[in-house]
Amino acid sequence: MNAQPPASHHIAGAYVEDDAGAVIESTYPATGELNARLHSATPAIIARAVEAAKAAQPAWAALKGVERGRILLRTAQILRERNEEISRIETLDTGKAIQETLVADAASAADALEYFGGLAGAITGEHIDLGGDFVYTRREALGVCAGIGAWNYPVQIAAWKSAPALACGNAFIFKPSEMTPLTALMLAEAFADAGLPAGIFSVVQGYGDVGEALASHPDIAKVSLTGSVPTGAKVLAAAAPTIKAVTMELGGKSPILVFDDADLESAIGGAMLGNFYSTGQICSNGTRVFVQRGVYDRFLSRLKTRTEAIRIGDPLDPDTHLGPMVSVAQRDKVMGYIEAGKREGARLLTGGGVPELQGFEKGAWIRPTVFADVTDDMTIAREEIFGPVMSVLAFDDEDEAVARANATEFGLAAGVFTADLSRAHRVVSQLQAGTTWINAYNLTPVEAPFGGVKQSGIGRENGHAAIEHYTHLKSVYVATGPVESPY
Repeated sequence: MNAQPPASHHIAGAYVEDDAGAVIESTYPATGELNARLHSATPAIIARAVEAAKAAQPAWAALKGVERGRILLRTAQILRERNEEISRIETLDTGKAIQETLVADAASAADALEYFGGLAGAITGEHIDLGGDFVYTRREALGVCAGIGAWNYPVQIAAWKSAPALACGNAFIFKPSEMTPLTALMLAEAFADAGLPAGIFSVVQGYGDVGEALASHPDIAKVSLTGSVPTGAKVLAAAAPTIKAVTMELGGKSPILVFDDADLESAIGGAMLGNFYSTGQICSNGTRVFVQRGVYDRFLSRLKTRTEAIRIGDPLDPDTHLGPMVSVAQRDKVMGYIEAGKREGARLLTGGGVPELQGFEKGAWIRPTVFADVTDDMTIAREEIFGPVMSVLAFDDEDEAVARANATEFGLAAGVFTADLSRAHRVVSQLQAGTTWINAYNLTPVEAPFGGVKQSGIGRENGHAAIEHYTHLKSVYVATGPVESPY
C-alpha cells in the first residue's frame, strides 16, 4: 500500500526532509500495512517554515483580495481534478470508505477554498460618520498563523483552517496529526501548482511537541486546533505566554432529540449518519439519541434492522459503507467503552464486537454498535467515545429532554427531529450547542459557521465568521477640522 511522499515536510513551495526527526509511520488501518515512513519536524525545520512564512507574508497581504482569491480558486480546481487520487490516499491513511472520501474530504476542502477565494475580495471595514469627523475600520491580516489538525478529516481540516487565513492575507503553517500525515502534503502541492507564493503555506509533520512549539512560537500570531479537550488545554497553555489568538474545535457528546411526531425513517437516518459515518470518528456526532417514549420501541426496531444492513469491508471497494477505525489502539479504546456499557446495564441492541473479514485480520475493525435503555449516569452517555457507538435514551416531555441534553460539559452540536417547527425552533434556542440541526444531522456546509460552546471550543470555523478570527480590526479616526485643546 505504498503512498510514500517525496519528503516529510513541504516548505516554501518544495518538499523538505530532515531525517534527524523522530519517525512517523502511516499505516493502512484495514490491514496494518505500512503506507509511508516520515520524520517529525526538528527545530531547524520549524524555524525554516516560520522564517519562510515571515518573509513571504507582507507581500501576500499587500495583494488585492481578488488576487489572493484567484489562487485559492485555482487550488480548488486542482483539488477537484485530483479528487480520486487524494481520496485514495485519504482512505489508505484513515481507513475511511472510499465512497466517503470521494465526496467528503478533498471535495469539501475544495468547497472551502472556493468559498473563501470568492470572499477574499470582499473583506472590508466600515465607515462611521461622526458629523464631520469620521472613523473607518480596516480588517488587517494577523501575520503568520498555525493550524494543528486531527486524524479524522486530514485534508478537509487543513483547508478549513488555511483557506480563510490565506484569504485574509496571512501565511499559514499546518501540522497534520501524526496518525494521518499524507494528504496535507497533497494540499501543499496543489497550492504550489496554483501559484501560491513560496512560504505562504507550509506543512510540518510532528507529534505533540511540534504542536506545542508552534503554539508557543513568538513569531506566530494565532493558532487553530482541531482535537480533544485535553489537547486544547495544552495548546491554550502553550499560547498563553505570548498572548496569541486561539481558536479551537474540540470534542463533544452531542444530543439528538427525536419527538413522537418526527418522520421516523429520517430521524433514524440522521442518527445513523450522526454515529456511524467515518466509523463514528466525527467530533460533532450525536452520540446521545433521546427518543420520546411514544416511538421508542419502533425507533429501536427499525434502527436495529438498518444498522445490521451496513456493509463492512474493503475500504477501497466503492460498495463498502464502513471501513475500520484509524488504529487498533483506537478500536481497543472503543471496545473498552462497549464493555463498560454492558457492565453498567445498558442493553446491547446490535453490534458490540469485531467482525471477521478474510484478508483484513490485522485491521482495526469494529461493528457499528447500538445500546438501548441507556441512562444519563452511564459512562457511555457521559464520555466522548469517538467510535461507532450510539446510546439511545428514552424521554417523556420536551422540558426533560432539553435539560438532560444540556447536562454535559460539552456543547459542540445538537439535533432535533420533529414535525412541529415551532417546537423545533423553541428547542434549538434552548440547547447549549454551537452548531444545531432541525430534521437533519452533521451537514456542515462551508457557508455556515461551525464550532462549539462550553468545553467544545472557542471561536468558529467556516462562514463569514471565520474572517473575524484571521484579521485584526483597526479603527482609524479622521479629523476634518482643527484640534481643539484647552492647553
